[in-house]
Amino acid sequence: MVLSIDASTPPPLLPLAWLIGRWEGAGVLGHPARGADVRFGQEVEFGHDGRPFLHYTSRTWRLDEDGSVLEPLDVETGYWRPGALDDSGSGPAAVELEVLLAHPTGVVEVYAGTARGPRIDLGTDVVARTATAAEYTAGQRMYGLVDGDLLWALDVAAAGHPMRSYASARLKRVG
Repeated sequence: MVLSIDASTPPPLLPLAWLIGRWEGAGVLGHPARGADVRFGQEVEFGHDGRPFLHYTSRTWRLDEDGSVLEPLDVETGYWRPGALDDSGSGPAAVELEVLLAHPTGVVEVYAGTARGPRIDLGTDVVARTATAAEYTAGQRMYGLVDGDLLWALDVAAAGHPMRSYASARLKRVG
């Protein structure tokens, strides 16, 4: 896959430049309280305004078996902030990463992790909930570029359950 990088991309964002753009696809959600897995569609957008962080928005909706949209599921929005570069090891250099996400369900998350080449690993550093939000205590996310597609997986500790697989999707670049 050929990746073209816009000249306006700030140097700190270059290790994350492969994320920039709009992605669409589908995935599966497995929730302890729901029982059966739920198919969902997703739209993700990563962009910047010339400053050294990415703004991020994700929208998901539940899909019927035939792929038609049934109802909205979730929206999350936030910022991806690259930090220090660590190129002391073998292989691609690792970039420290902070990700701040807010959800309309009353949850705000702060993730910390690393981006190493086309793979990102994140774990929650802080989870804050409003009084009316469902119990959610921790999350782990992995993002990767595989055959030109954005693949991601989310594990969560929620609703009294320990960390477990929660959702994953495969998204294609559409813009």
